[in-house]
Amino acid sequence: MTTAIPVPAPALRRSPAPRLQLVGDRPPFVSADGADGGRVGYLVFLPANVDPVAVMSAHGILPETPLPEPGTPAESDHSDDAIRVDRARRLAEVDGRALDLTYLEFDLLAHLVAHPYTVHTRDALISDVWGYGHIGDGRTVDVHVARLRRKVGPAYRDRISTVRRVGYRYVPDHR
Repeated sequence: MTTAIPVPAPALRRSPAPRLQLVGDRPPFVSADGADGGRVGYLVFLPANVDPVAVMSAHGILPETPLPEPGTPAESDHSDDAIRVDRARRLAEVDGRALDLTYLEFDLLAHLVAHPYTVHTRDALISDVWGYGHIGDGRTVDVHVARLRRKVGPAYRDRISTVRRVGYRYVPDHR
């Protein structure tokens, strides 16, 4: 939760410069060679009813990555005849039914679906999905796979197959 701290009126200073500035691909006063004095970028807050793309277009700035139109598959989409994963919208569907997945369940399913037939060791999944800084063991992966299998349903749970004493693999045509 964000809380605004009240500031006494005399402490407020009015500046002729705007407080927020809309920028393009690099902050203003950045030379072409990228020497920007250590600045990374800007965060611009807009009211909820303002379309950011319209504001950027009004200032002559094009979005860096256009958002995919709903229903059009992006390059990072992976699907088979029943399980579809859309990474751009963080949406996973089974037979057209959206799955209610946690952050890690989605990442785990997306990783498995993106690499069909590949056997992933538990340690490899920990580092690829959870990240190198995660402290855990193979049992963490087992628990998440069990939850994922429950959520995809009985008709498709066998597509995430166990390779005994090694790990897991995704088999899209498993019947």
